Amino acid sequence: MILVVTLFILLMLAAALAALVFKDLMSAVIAACMVSLIASILFYLLQAPDVAMAEASIGAALVTAIFIVAIRRTERYEE
Repeated sequence: MILVVTLFILLMLAAALAALVFKDLMSAVIAACMVSLIASILFYLLQAPDVAMAEASIGAALVTAIFIVAIRRTERYEE
């Protein structure tokens, strides 16, 4: 169990670093969504299913959808 949690934490850190490094905004939003999804999996593994469902629905789904709509409605200017 500890090995699985450690693996998910390392994956979350890698996704967070990827969100920082990506120049493309859509890629950064998808990487941030991965951080939220991994956090919800960790909450479920740590015996907090109510927090996991809230994180998955709000953090991964709603916030990601709002970011994608905002990016699509504005002019994409990445270099």
